[in-house]
Amino acid sequence: MISITDKTLQDLEFNTILETISAICNTEIGKEKAMQITPFKEKDFLMNALLQTSEYVSSFTNNNAIPNHGFDNISNDLKMLGIEDSFLEVGSFRKMATLSETVNVLLLFFKKFNDYYPKLNERALQVEYTKYIIQKIDEVVDKYGVIKDNASPDLINIRRDMSVVRGKVNQSFGQAMSQYNSLGYLDDIKESFVENRRVLAVLAMYRRKVKGSILGSSKTGSIAYIEPEATLKYSRELSNLEYEEREEITRILKKLSNDIRPFLDLLKQYQEFLSDIDVIAAKAKYANKINAILPTIVEEKRMYFRDAFHPILFLNNKIKGEKTYPQTIELQNENRIIVISGPNAGGKTISLKTVGLLQLMLQSGMLIPVHERSETFLFDRILTDIGDHQSIENHLSTYSYKLKNMNYFLKKCNSKTLFLIDEFGTGSDPELGGALAETFLEEFYHRESFGIITTHYSNLKILANELPYASNANMLFDEKSLEPMYKLILGQAGSSFTFEVAQKNGIPYGLINRAKKKIDGGKVRFDKTIATLQKERSKMEKTSLNLKDEETKAREESKKMETINAKIQEKLERYQELYDANQRLIYLGQKIDDISETYFNNKDKKTLIGEFLKMVEIENSKRRKLSVKEKKVKEVIKKQVAEEVTVKVEEIRKEKKEKKIKAALVPEKPKVELKLGDRVRMFDGKAIGTIDKIEKNKAVVNYGVFTSKVSIEVLEFVERPK
Repeated sequence: MISITDKTLQDLEFNTILETISAICNTEIGKEKAMQITPFKEKDFLMNALLQTSEYVSSFTNNNAIPNHGFDNISNDLKMLGIEDSFLEVGSFRKMATLSETVNVLLLFFKKFNDYYPKLNERALQVEYTKYIIQKIDEVVDKYGVIKDNASPDLINIRRDMSVVRGKVNQSFGQAMSQYNSLGYLDDIKESFVENRRVLAVLAMYRRKVKGSILGSSKTGSIAYIEPEATLKYSRELSNLEYEEREEITRILKKLSNDIRPFLDLLKQYQEFLSDIDVIAAKAKYANKINAILPTIVEEKRMYFRDAFHPILFLNNKIKGEKTYPQTIELQNENRIIVISGPNAGGKTISLKTVGLLQLMLQSGMLIPVHERSETFLFDRILTDIGDHQSIENHLSTYSYKLKNMNYFLKKCNSKTLFLIDEFGTGSDPELGGALAETFLEEFYHRESFGIITTHYSNLKILANELPYASNANMLFDEKSLEPMYKLILGQAGSSFTFEVAQKNGIPYGLINRAKKKIDGGKVRFDKTIATLQKERSKMEKTSLNLKDEETKAREESKKMETINAKIQEKLERYQELYDANQRLIYLGQKIDDISETYFNNKDKKTLIGEFLKMVEIENSKRRKLSVKEKKVKEVIKKQVAEEVTVKVEEIRKEKKEKKIKAALVPEKPKVELKLGDRVRMFDGKAIGTIDKIEKNKAVVNYGVFTSKVSIEVLEFVERPK
C-alpha cells in the first residue's frame, strides 16, 4: 500500500504542479478535480492513469485528434432533478442534451480508435451509450433552448391562437395610431412599450381625448402612455393565452423531467466521465509543455532518471529565457544512498527536489520530463526533510523539529522507502550533530532504504565512502571562477570551498589563514584534497566536452571525405572507360596498319579481305546491341567525360606553362650542400627537422618525436647551427 504524507507534498511544492494543471482544465469540475490529485495507493489504478495520459499526449501528433470534451456544470440541475415532483427549466435540459451528445461522440470515437487509445476506451466502456436523453429533450426543446410549438397538441393550438390575436392587436393599434396622429394628439415618438405592452405616446394636453387605458407617463409629465380602447380587448385575450401557454409549458417540463429522472445516475456518470477526461487532457497538455514522457516502471528496486528536469524551474526559466540544467541520478540496491556535498548555491537542493518531485508526480499519474531510457521503481513511502521548519507556536527550534522528523523517519523507513534530507545534521553543534546524523544514516542504510541527502559534514562524506552500497556526489564548480556549473557528478565528495569562496569575495588573506589555524589541520587537508579533486574533475569534464566536439567535427569531415572519394572514384571509373576505349582504337589502328603493310608487299586482295573480316567479326563478338535509350545515355556520358578530360588537360598544360614562366623569371637559388646537424624541411612540408645521418643521396631527418629517411633532393636548407 502506497502512503505519502501531506508534509512530503508540501516540501516538494507539489501544489504548484496541481495549480498549473488546474489552470489548463476547461471545466470548473475539472479544475476542482485537478487540485485534489494525490499519489495513487494501488499500482493498477496508477498504471491506468499514466497510460491514459500517455495516450492523450500521442493524440497531439497523430491524425486522430480526440474530440472536444467541454461541458456546462449541471450539478445543481441534477440535485433539483433528484427532488420528487420537481421540474427543470428549459436551459437545464439543453445543457443535459449537449452533455449527452458530447459523451456519445467520445464513446464512439474511443471505440473506433481502440488501437490508438486502448486505456481511454477501457474507461469509456464503463459509461453507457444511449440516445434516449437527447431524443426526449430534442422532441421538446430546440437548439436555441426554446420549447417547440409541437411539444404538445394543446401548445400548438394556444400558440396558433396567440399568433392570430397578436395580429389583431397590431392591426387595431395601427388604426388608432393613424387616427390620433392625423389629429395631432401624438408626440414625435408616436409609440412606446410599457409593461411589455404597446402604447401610444399622447401629448399630456390631449390625454382626455384619446380613449383607452393610461399605463404611465414620461418623467417630465409631458407625455401620457395610453393603450387604445380598440387594442385593450385583444390585449386581455392575449394575456389569457400567454397564461395558458405558461401553464402548458410547465406541464410539458414536468413530464420531460419525469422522463429524464430515471437517467439521473447516468447523467452524473456522464459528468464524472467528462471531468475525468478534462483532467487527463490537462495533464497531457502540461506534459507537452515540459517535454514529459512515461519512463519504464520496473519491479526491481531501481531508480534511473537520465536528463531529468525540475518541471517548475524548467517552466520559470523558459519564461525568462534562461537555460535549465538537467541532472542524471541513479539509485539501486548496489548504490542505495547518495550523499551530495559542495558549496551553497550550486544546485544540491534542486537536485534533491528534482528526484522527489518527479517520483511524486509519476506516482500521482503524471508524466515526467526525463530521457526516454529512464526507469524507476514505485516506492511505498517518500519521506522528506527540506527547509527550515522552526515553529514558534509549538516552541520547536529547527534542530528540535529535525530530530522529531528523524524519529518519524526511523519509525517508517524500510526497503521500499525513498528519503530525501536537505542539510543533514545541521542546527546543532557540528561535532555532536554530525555524530548523531552519522548514526541516523547508518540506521537508514541497514534498513536498505533508498535516499539522497545533502550535507557539509566531513564525517558523513567519509561514511558514504566507507559504506559499500552508498556513494558520494558533488555539484560541479568551475575551478577558476568558482561559479556553479549545475551538474551533478556521482562517485566523489564535494568541497564546500569555504576558504576559496571567502577569498573570492574579498576577505583578507591574513584573516583566512588565521581561520585555518583555528581548526584541525586534518580537516583542512581533507577539504583541500576534495577541492583539488573537484577542480581536476571540472577540467576533465571540459576536456571531455572538447573531445566530443572534436569527435563530432571529425565525423562530419569523414562524411565529407567519403562523399568526395565516391565522386573521385566515379570519375576515375569514367576516365578508365575512356582510356580503355582509346587503347582499343589504337590497337585497331595498329592492326589495320599491319594488314595494310602486308597488302602493300604481296598485293593479295583475298588475304586482305579475309584478315579485315576476321578482325571485324572479333570486334563484333565483343559488342552488345544497345537500345536507342542506352545509346543516347552512353553518348552523353562519353561526351561529358571527354569534356572533363579536355578541361583537366588544359588546366595541367596551363599550370606547367605558368611554372616554366615563373622559373624563368625567378633566379634559381644556389644549392646548399647539406651537412650533419643542418636544419631542413621538405619542399612541400612545414615541419623542420635536423639531419642526423647522410648515406649516399639519402638523409635521416630527426623531427623530435620521430625520424624519417628521405632523399636529399626533396630537402630544403633552413639553417646551420653555429
